[in-house]
Amino acid sequence: MAEPLKNLLHAGVVLELAKHLGRNAPAFDRERFIALASHGLDSLELMQRSLQIRDALFHTLPEGFPAAAEILRRALPGESELGLSGWALLPVNQFIAARGLDDFELSLSLLRRLTPHFTAEFGIRAFIHRDQQRALATISGWTGDSNHHVRRLASEGTRPRLPWAMRLPELIRDPQPILPILAALIDDPEDYVRRSVANSLNDIAKDHPDLVARFVAAHIDGASPERLRLLRHASRTLLKQGHAEALANFGFGALSGIDTGLTLGTSLVRFGQHLQFDLEIRNSGTAERRVMIDYAVHHQKANGSMSPKVFKWTTMTLEPGATFEIEKRHPIRPITTRRYYAGTHKLVVLINGQPMADADFELVID
Repeated sequence: MAEPLKNLLHAGVVLELAKHLGRNAPAFDRERFIALASHGLDSLELMQRSLQIRDALFHTLPEGFPAAAEILRRALPGESELGLSGWALLPVNQFIAARGLDDFELSLSLLRRLTPHFTAEFGIRAFIHRDQQRALATISGWTGDSNHHVRRLASEGTRPRLPWAMRLPELIRDPQPILPILAALIDDPEDYVRRSVANSLNDIAKDHPDLVARFVAAHIDGASPERLRLLRHASRTLLKQGHAEALANFGFGALSGIDTGLTLGTSLVRFGQHLQFDLEIRNSGTAERRVMIDYAVHHQKANGSMSPKVFKWTTMTLEPGATFEIEKRHPIRPITTRRYYAGTHKLVVLINGQPMADADFELVID
């Protein structure tokens, strides 16, 4: 069994924080910090632990933010000495976000310095929320930083719907201000950064699908293989939804002349086994067709309604008159993100985002 996430912040991390914070700050009250940060720590979940450690920083670092920021800066790793890194810096992110809002440039500079040792994507969002124009003016400059962690911070920290973090409602409403940041990083030499750009665009696509489709269209001509992978990953939600312009960006056009036949291996599937199905696809037209084949399983819910989940399958190019047969085994087994219910389920094959064949099956749960 995987280790619970909450255990990423434990008593040892508190001791590490106390050691490095007091390294160049003799007045720092290590014992009080340890007592406050450790109190009942084992009974708390991850974010509760982090906030308790942050609160211990409130009580033990200087009230003036510049003095507190200097202690935090000195606690980071230097050229010749170890320092704070990893999950110990999550509560530091939260401290800066809470205490540093009136010291804008100093706080953003500290978060930039922190991010190579543990991402500062959680910390910078409070500053974007407080003064978006001012924050983005600084963050935009990070796209040319020599450190790839800092460049990634520019894209990841500005994601409108970053998981685990506060949302940025103004950027959800209008993401145009961050598009220049994403465009500047679209050919970054680090895949780590490019994946972040793709994820940010995918976030935006959930609220502004046409905007992202146009962004991709503007950057796809002459794209390198790396950029093409980024743009495809950025379009993944739109492609699953069958967004016409997004499909056209990747050569998936109209489906005239495409015929399909779907066959289930069995119409009854026991929980823990596989749903097996075969698809025959034929291009009966006179022109070549590029097709993206996905499938959706419409799961039975407790109230009797169905909830679809789309899964990627394959892509192919069909010459005129060509016929292909492909097969798939889809596992139906326990997963943490879904509760299964017995009853009728539906399988739908999607070609270029359009439903082309379907079949019902019964799920049996013993």
